[in-house]
Order: sequence, then structure tokens, then C-alpha cells
Amino acid sequence: MFLALAAVLAGLVLLVWSADRFVDGAAATAKHLGMPTLLIGMVIIGFGTSAPELAVSAMAASDGNPGLALGNAYGSNITNIALIIGLVALISPIAVHSQVLRKELPLLLALSAIAGFQLLDGELTRLEGWFLLAAFTAVMGWTIAQGIRGKEDPFGGETEAELVDRPMALKAALAWLVVGLVLLIASSRLLVWGAVSIAQGLGVSDLIIGLTIVAIGTSLPELASSIAAVKKNEHDLILGNILGSGIFNTLAVVGLAATIHPLTVDMAVLYRDWTLMTVLTAALMVMSLRVFSSERSISRLEGAMLITTYIGYTGYLVSTVIL
Repeated sequence: MFLALAAVLAGLVLLVWSADRFVDGAAATAKHLGMPTLLIGMVIIGFGTSAPELAVSAMAASDGNPGLALGNAYGSNITNIALIIGLVALISPIAVHSQVLRKELPLLLALSAIAGFQLLDGELTRLEGWFLLAAFTAVMGWTIAQGIRGKEDPFGGETEAELVDRPMALKAALAWLVVGLVLLIASSRLLVWGAVSIAQGLGVSDLIIGLTIVAIGTSLPELASSIAAVKKNEHDLILGNILGSGIFNTLAVVGLAATIHPLTVDMAVLYRDWTLMTVLTAALMVMSLRVFSSERSISRLEGAMLITTYIGYTGYLVSTVIL
């Protein structure tokens, strides 16, 4: 058990570090190749912070651990919205200015509904996995089109400022891109082995481990980037990271896992985890859009409510293991 715990801790540290290097390298490379900064923020930084979830869920699926694969994806979405957005909003209310991000909020809610429909029969087939990947490709195309039309969007300006603060030569960017990817794969393998070993040792399902320890660990890149962004008052960048990650997890992470190995779905995933993930997404949309208010922001009170929800959810999961 000690060796497995050490593997999880070491895997998480290396996973977060390598993901950060991978995203930095990818963003700097894209900048050198002339990619618009708005697209770098939405596609590379926003989606790239979900690289740990993608690697871990792919490894878990290939090892025949569907609970860990799904728990990691949906648990990360719950953690991103309830814990990270809640924590950041407590530090400073999050104002939403970007028109592009406002369009992505309803999209994420619609994608969550599609994901729930797929879970109804208790399994995710390879065909359903390919459907999710096709949907992800379509969303990426839509995102690029939105980015091209929204050149003056505030999100692009915040991304530009972020890239200026972290300049990188093309050779260094390419090197970190490759090194980050290699270490990302190696650390995810170590993490999956440790997580499954802990689950077996404690006699609990790998789903619970995926929803808690692994989900929190793979969400650390989003937490780090969000805290850094709030210090610079880059509010749209915070929400952009979370939305990009949510779309990536719901479509690409689950889709890739299902194409690697069909996933048997515990109904608790649908009735408990998917339901909370969808409710939180709807709540985030209401908080951010505020149709009847000119103040489009997530307040400290709403942040406290999100964190309270996360604590209650995690406490319930832990109680199912102890009791």
C-alpha cells in the first residue's frame, strides 16, 4: 500500500509538471507559427490543461478500469467548477466579458446532456466513443470559426498578455513539447497503477478513487493557471480554461477511453456524478450570463456555495467508503 501511495503522489507531481511544460511548449510553438492568440487560449491552453485527464483515462481504459476512466473525466469537471471556480470567486469575483465564452457555456450544457443520454443503457461502446470524438472535432471547428470572427474578444487580449509574460524560443518550445508529452504518458501510467492498487487494497471501486484523488490531482493544472490568472485580473482566461477543460473531458477524454476499450458504466455515475456535473454546469451558466442583470460575474457568495457543494459531495463519497 505504501508503494502504491508513493506512486500516486509521484505520478501526480510529475503529471502536473509535465502537463504544464507540454502546454507552455505547445502555446509558444503555436505563437511562433502565427496562430491567433484567441485560438491559443481557447484551443491549446484551455484544452491543453486537460492533457492529464486524457492520459490517465486512456491508460485506465487500456488496463480495463472503466470506473477510473469515467471517474477521472466527470470528477475533474465537478472539481473544476465547484472547487476551482468557487475558490477563485472567493478570492475575487469573476467578471465575464468574452462573447465567445458566453456561447460556449450553453454548448457545454448541451454536451453534458448528450453524455447523460449515452449512459442510460449502462455502457459506452466504441461506436459511442467515436461519436464523442467526432463531436469534439466539430466543436473544435466551431471554436476556431468563433475565434476567427472574434479577433477583438477580451479573451484574446488576456491570452496575448499571458504569452508576453512567458516568452520562449521556438527550439525550446519544441523541446518542452516533446519532453512534456513523454513524461505525461509515463507519469499517467505510474498514477493509474498506484490508484488501482490503492482501490484494491482498500476494497473500494476504482470509480471512487477516480472521482476523488485522481480527479483532484489531474485538475491541478487548471487550479494553478486559474490562481495565476486571478492575480493578473484575467477573468476570462479563468473561465476559458475551465470551459475548454470541461468540453475536452466530456468529449475527448471519455470518447478516447471508450474507443480504446468499451466502458461498463456503474449507474451511480449517471444518477450521482453526471447529475451533479450537469447541475453545476447549468448553475455556472446562470451565474455567468445573468440575462436579467448587467453585472455578469460570479460573486463571492456564489463561490462559497460552489465550494460548499464540493465539500458535501466529496464528504458523501468518502462516507460511502467508510460506512
